[in-house]
Amino acid sequence: MLNISPSPDAWINCVLENFDTFLLDHASAEKKASGMAINMLSHYPDKTDLVKKMADIAIEELTHFKEVLKIIHDRKLQLIGDSKDHYVNQFLHYLGNGKEEYLIDRLLIAGIIEARGQQRFALIAQHLPEHEKQLKSFYQSIARSEERHANQFIELAHQYTETINVNQRCCELVNLEASIITKLPIRPALH
Repeated sequence: MLNISPSPDAWINCVLENFDTFLLDHASAEKKASGMAINMLSHYPDKTDLVKKMADIAIEELTHFKEVLKIIHDRKLQLIGDSKDHYVNQFLHYLGNGKEEYLIDRLLIAGIIEARGQQRFALIAQHLPEHEKQLKSFYQSIARSEERHANQFIELAHQYTETINVNQRCCELVNLEASIITKLPIRPALH
């Protein structure tokens, strides 16, 4: 698993105090993650392993969306329109130039985003009240899934290059992600 920087305590406190708002953002994030996986397999149809893994990830992320949607509806909430994810958008400014660099950076950035999601979903599961057993279990399960996805993205990056030092580039992007995360306002959102 990637060694990303810790999320601030203020973040988990904000999420727990505004959990309904967080749920709406979580649903949006799952939907976007599914779309990103579809986008990846559409752009790289010649990369068989990538296509297979992205198809699986897209389905799993859409399943997560459906599960969060059920929680939202059980709480009598209604979905809101998607908003821009400043975290992801800032990250995308650093995509490498060149076909191979671009692909590897997309995979590594996706892996880092999934690792951040894993960390934050695990924090939620850890900090939810004991009487929220079902919700705690749900977030533990989502965290495991995010960890698996992060590892798959990193494995694909290693698989699809012979010229880029994936470990070095990953470290650069992890450091960049830490800088991005510290500059974002604390809000009840995944990123």
